[in-house]
Amino acid sequence: MHRRVGSSGLRVAPLALGTMTWGNSVDRHEATDHVRAFLDAGCQLVDTAYGYGGGDAERCLGDMLDHVVPRDDLVICTKAGIHRVGDERRVDVSRRALMQQLDSSLQRLRTDHVDVWLAHTWSDEVPLSETLSALEWALTTGRARYVGVSNYSGWQAARALSLLEAARIPLVLNEIQYSLLEREAESDVLPAAESLGFGVLAWSPLGRGVLTGKYRSGVPAGSRATSPDFPAFAERFLDEHSMRVAEAVVMAAKGLGVTPTEVALAWVRDRPGVTAPIVGARTGAQLRSALASLELTLPPEIVEALDDVSGER
Repeated sequence: MHRRVGSSGLRVAPLALGTMTWGNSVDRHEATDHVRAFLDAGCQLVDTAYGYGGGDAERCLGDMLDHVVPRDDLVICTKAGIHRVGDERRVDVSRRALMQQLDSSLQRLRTDHVDVWLAHTWSDEVPLSETLSALEWALTTGRARYVGVSNYSGWQAARALSLLEAARIPLVLNEIQYSLLEREAESDVLPAAESLGFGVLAWSPLGRGVLTGKYRSGVPAGSRATSPDFPAFAERFLDEHSMRVAEAVVMAAKGLGVTPTEVALAWVRDRPGVTAPIVGARTGAQLRSALASLELTLPPEIVEALDDVSGER
């Protein structure tokens, strides 16, 4: 069941728990219940970031460590380089910013190290060598056990891997958006991952919730598409093509006797190069459905049909 993270020795279950909504639509009590259920299902990898919830996501996770869950039972992945000031999204992947943010993350998480630390995004404003020097610092000081990147294209990840390799530091992960509704990664990131040996974490594997089928008859109240915390979150995937794909996922789920969530997650999980999809559940029911995907292997004919309909434009 467990997979190696890229070509490293780190092994995790093929499903990660996302925390982007912690501190917003998921409160601390709910988050604690989610982590317990996640661990009970044999999973370990929790994905967070310096900028999630203005820091509340990391604080919430830190409050759980040792008091609720043993630190060593979790594989904690956090990211640095993106934060918000009011409504403004700010990107800073300079050495100074990344180092400051990692130390802040460790304080919030109440731990002396994270298992995986990622540069949250690419920036043309900072030399790549400078960004990567912060990753090297995190490893050599023991603040991180493994390092990687997030939202890098195939060539960007390959260049980062090459530069880190010169310092004998492996790049183990690239965290990207990937789903039946967003397959751009298949043109470069996934082939690079397979060829070069880094893993891929897939964020928004449910197409921002659209692949659950709940948007087929409009935008339901209480969904992320109506949330003030995530304006226009699902808007990109509410077009005719996306609705056709969502309908196909729902039909496949009915035929298999499972939920659309299980189908969409199983599809992403078993794509070449993918280490794990990241699921950001708001409710216990959503998390249970996501965890059930671990037991589902899609029949080849279902995979082919989903490939076909999601590839049509």
